[in-house]
Amino acid sequence: MTTRSDAPIGRIVASLIANQRIRYFASLVMWITIWTAPIIVGLLIAAFFDQLTGETAGWNLPTILGVLWAYLAARIIAVFGAMRLHSGLLFRAGAGMRASMLAWIFSLPGARPVEETPGEVVSRFRDDVNHTLEALDFTVDFLGSTVSAIVAIVILFTIDPTMTMVVFAPVAIVILIVSRTGSTIRRYRTAARESTEAITGFLGETLSSVQSVKVAGAEATMLHHFDELNAVRKKMMVRDRTFSAGLEAVFHNTVSIGTGLILILAAGTISTDGSAGITVGEFSLFVYLLAMVTDSAYFVGLFIARVKQAGVSADRMISLMRGATWRDLVADRSLSTAPAPHIRPGSAYEANGSSNGDPLLSVRDLTYRYPSSGAGIEAVDLDVDAGRFVVVTGRIGSGKTTLLRAILGLVPADGGTIKWKGEPVRNPAAIMTPPRTAYTPQVPQLFSLTLVENLTLGIDANEDDVAAAIHTATMEDDLAAMHDGLDTLVGPRGVRLSGGQIQRSAAARMLVRRPELLVFDDLSSALDVETEQTLWDRLFADGSGATALVVSHRKPALQRADLVVVMKGGRIESRGTAEELLESSAEFRSLWAVEE
Repeated sequence: MTTRSDAPIGRIVASLIANQRIRYFASLVMWITIWTAPIIVGLLIAAFFDQLTGETAGWNLPTILGVLWAYLAARIIAVFGAMRLHSGLLFRAGAGMRASMLAWIFSLPGARPVEETPGEVVSRFRDDVNHTLEALDFTVDFLGSTVSAIVAIVILFTIDPTMTMVVFAPVAIVILIVSRTGSTIRRYRTAARESTEAITGFLGETLSSVQSVKVAGAEATMLHHFDELNAVRKKMMVRDRTFSAGLEAVFHNTVSIGTGLILILAAGTISTDGSAGITVGEFSLFVYLLAMVTDSAYFVGLFIARVKQAGVSADRMISLMRGATWRDLVADRSLSTAPAPHIRPGSAYEANGSSNGDPLLSVRDLTYRYPSSGAGIEAVDLDVDAGRFVVVTGRIGSGKTTLLRAILGLVPADGGTIKWKGEPVRNPAAIMTPPRTAYTPQVPQLFSLTLVENLTLGIDANEDDVAAAIHTATMEDDLAAMHDGLDTLVGPRGVRLSGGQIQRSAAARMLVRRPELLVFDDLSSALDVETEQTLWDRLFADGSGATALVVSHRKPALQRADLVVVMKGGRIESRGTAEELLESSAEFRSLWAVEE
């Protein structure tokens, strides 16, 4: 279920307006003009009928028709301009909210930035943004219709004050109906959005796991579950849309019935012989302007309903941004069409530690426990000197990957300190990034781009940088076999590459950044022993000065390591070279024997 944050939708809409105040008020002026200008037509019609009945002298028919045609042409131009301006405003507001959500997600711990499935996240970026924009969109119609109604009421009051007072009855009824059904509107919209999100999330997970479904023979089960989700969504959507359509029908019919009653009363006051009462022209103007006033009542009800529905979507977007407030969602973000900034790679492993001889990386009492299981790491101390090859090893679940994630800020440490070249690191997620560190996880992610775009990802790397990274990552033979070379499209998540090619591509992406510290998490999961051995040989060839912190259980890495750290139960059980640990650590000997 979506966490209810009770987002102040009124303030959210006001902030979206403030972010584009000049563009918004220009659009508002145009829409108020569009809504109010038809009063001119009513006045012309009144003048025409009064002329026909001899009540007053006025313009002849050709003049009136000429003015109407000129009005029509001006209205078409005004509507086109207003739509163009308003569409741009809505696009910028929507893009700003999406950028705010994405920026906030990027600021969260990288290992678990969101709790929702990718499909659910897409639903909030797409549908919930659009539903929130509906509230902003309706403000110009609401205000435009309100201004036109006020002008119309002033004119109606000059015709018949008593009848004009009766006009307010339909407006009051509509507002009363909306206020009494507000909680139902929110409840139905919430259920509809959550059922839609369940479908989107299920599809996102299923399409990324087709192979798992097929090897398990679960196609029929998955289709049945999909049918069940669709049945729930159908029920919720029909209920929500039926209720919304029913409200609109009630608004419209209330207005229509009220209008009819008012017209019946007004008809009895028409004067056709010059006696006291209203003229035929005034009656026609009364009828014409009454429609504008009652349309305003309809839009008042519709606007209030849309605002309540938008509040549901705003709640859902804010809940996606864990720890954020509504102000973070609507932060002013300028949209730029300028080229993306390029970042130069680091300085080719020139890691010399600090001037006072501190280690490149120093960790003390580092602790992190996963909230769901309590597993993790406890009071870990670790130093990584510049130019050294440090390998972390241990059994499955011993805390190896968690240690790397806590150091890099991918999970928020519960305690302990991290120092880089002797300086405290208070925000690892922001500091432990290129050009200081670069990371290749166990399951690297590639994007549906070309191979070279996956390697650079915004880094302003030249051909030599890319070639060197590909060589070190042992990818030159793979590249030679690709028809389009570096311009090969790898497909979503690198589906057109093998597991080993994906892992080596991720390693090359890290290497092209030339960070001071290279962090690898179990390259052996998709590489054979010979390929991994070649990678280490090339990485540390000719005294390159590279510094690496590596999770591995492979003997080539363990034998080459300057320091091996053995993890057990979330703590460091022992440390030393492979030779020393074979003598002193039963846990290491057990791990070594597994690799025999």
